[in-house]
Amino acid sequence: MRATQLGALTGSAPAGVEAALTVVDGFDDALADGLGRLGPSAVDALEALAGAVAATPLGPRAAEAVEKIVVGSAGDDALVALAGARAALLGAAHDALLTGFDAALGRDRLTWDAGPEGNGPPAAGASGPAGNGALAGCRSWLRELAITGWRGVDDELVSSSSRAREAAWTEAGLRRLAVLVDGLATELRASCPVGAAARLPVRRWGDLWTRAQLLAWRGGWTPDADTAERVSGRLLVLGAEIAEHDTAVRVQVHGILEATGGADAPPRLVRAGVSAAKVDTIVGPALWHLLSAYPVLLGALAEHRAVEIVEMALLEGGDLLWREDAARLADAADPFVTARVLLAGAVAPAAVPLDRHPVRIAEPVLVEDYAAAFDAERRTVTLDLDGAVLDVDVSPVAANPAASHGPLTPELLAVSSACLGLLRWDGGAWRLRPLAAQAVVRRKPTAAHAGDWALGVTDPKIAKAHARNGDTVAVLRERAGRLLRK
Repeated sequence: MRATQLGALTGSAPAGVEAALTVVDGFDDALADGLGRLGPSAVDALEALAGAVAATPLGPRAAEAVEKIVVGSAGDDALVALAGARAALLGAAHDALLTGFDAALGRDRLTWDAGPEGNGPPAAGASGPAGNGALAGCRSWLRELAITGWRGVDDELVSSSSRAREAAWTEAGLRRLAVLVDGLATELRASCPVGAAARLPVRRWGDLWTRAQLLAWRGGWTPDADTAERVSGRLLVLGAEIAEHDTAVRVQVHGILEATGGADAPPRLVRAGVSAAKVDTIVGPALWHLLSAYPVLLGALAEHRAVEIVEMALLEGGDLLWREDAARLADAADPFVTARVLLAGAVAPAAVPLDRHPVRIAEPVLVEDYAAAFDAERRTVTLDLDGAVLDVDVSPVAANPAASHGPLTPELLAVSSACLGLLRWDGGAWRLRPLAAQAVVRRKPTAAHAGDWALGVTDPKIAKAHARNGDTVAVLRERAGRLLRK
């Protein structure tokens, strides 16, 4: 990324984005207080939401939904119409931001092809799971949340979701919905009594509620691997990011696919995600041990090697459905060399309709020729490209290296000369989430990647400290095995 590209991107938000987010904020505030007790400002917020989509096919449904809710008739039809309107506004903001990004960087992007009948989930009431009891139970709980509002949530309301969650878990087609509802219930329980909190994550909870509403209404749609495109070729890894909470960890690998079978086909940006269950005591480098079932993917990260894949399913949104038996390690491939040679010409995937949200934007970029600044007190890093300033999101980089997933640190980013990362829209501005950095340390060129410890800690001091504490995953597995044998 050059200074002119960054300047064009960060100059100002596309027209309409701020206004759309303001309307969403108003609805989220109304949802926080509860749609069962609407004040004048909440009524105005709901009418503003319906007005924002008035010129779209959603317009009449949204206007009718507001009328029903204002008179105290908050049924499932009305709530899903408002959820759809909220999602449409955020989707429009997502599209505007992504269009601006593509224009600034000159990135080509595929367009979503809905096909003759659409590739989305089935309509509610269609054959399949859309009308079953598990979905009805989830919709009932989501309705109670909306009527009560976040500030009225208590342990009893959270616990009332247990039967619906358990029913959804038993059906493979509802797994995405089950995980989402379970996560929302867990966050609410951890915040109880919610009404006593000084500040609530209303945007995040509004996002989770909206997505759950749409999944519960449309049948808990799961991508169909059987109808997905099958691809073969060489996957060149750019980097990996780790997302975790107390009960799960997920590694998302970003790369460039050079597909076979089409000599003139441009390289494609793709992702591959793998996950595992965990407990809250497993943190830091030990998280990699939970993913030992994926030695090829971990080997590619730790050893900086390409991967040859054969007939692997690729969804339209750019996600590879990872299968170890369809992959094998290939030659060494430096992610920075890959980025310098191929990234500018790589074609980005289309945005999946349900994933159109500003928070979902995560575009791989290479940033070079900058001056980095580090605020030690705040532990913030900024990159200055000839006057165009880019904030670095160092939240995934632990202040304590021993608790980190890899060797990237704010201090290293502060002396770096090149950074591979994901450009994201966060808090009204573009920010860079680092995946790797190059720097000169003690007169020696060095590079640190987020996935360098995928096969074990390479820093001798940190490895020694973890050896003294023992392998948490191995200990827990041994104890679990002992309990099962009894």
